[in-house]
Amino acid sequence: MSTRAAGKFAVKLHPQPLADASSDATLGRLSIDKQWHGDLAGTSKGEMLSAVTGVKGSAGYVAIERVTATLHGRAGTFVLQHTGTMTRGEPQLSVTVVPDSGTGQLTGLAGRLTINVAGSDHSYEFDYTLPA
Repeated sequence: MSTRAAGKFAVKLHPQPLADASSDATLGRLSIDKQWHGDLAGTSKGEMLSAVTGVKGSAGYVAIERVTATLHGRAGTFVLQHTGTMTRGEPQLSVTVVPDSGTGQLTGLAGRLTINVAGSDHSYEFDYTLPA
């Protein structure tokens, strides 16, 4: 049976150089810094790779971020994997816990996180399971 955590987060994205400096402007690399609030409270850092197309509203990104936080009072770290696409303005996003990435009191954590964006406000719902 899963448990739901909810709250808000603040994110800062910082452009980074690409490994291939000759790459065209459709590819991007960014570092991620987040502050999590609510049932999941802490910080995360990660890396994002993105691609935009010549069609307005179509793009894709992948990201990995390590979260250091408490989740409903249990402390530890875990890794989130993002896979997102936008097809002519229609978003599709999957954010999942990397299997066996949990440490400390979050060892064995599994789950999926939903991100909601309203203007500049970011919130999350995190459905997860943890061993007893």
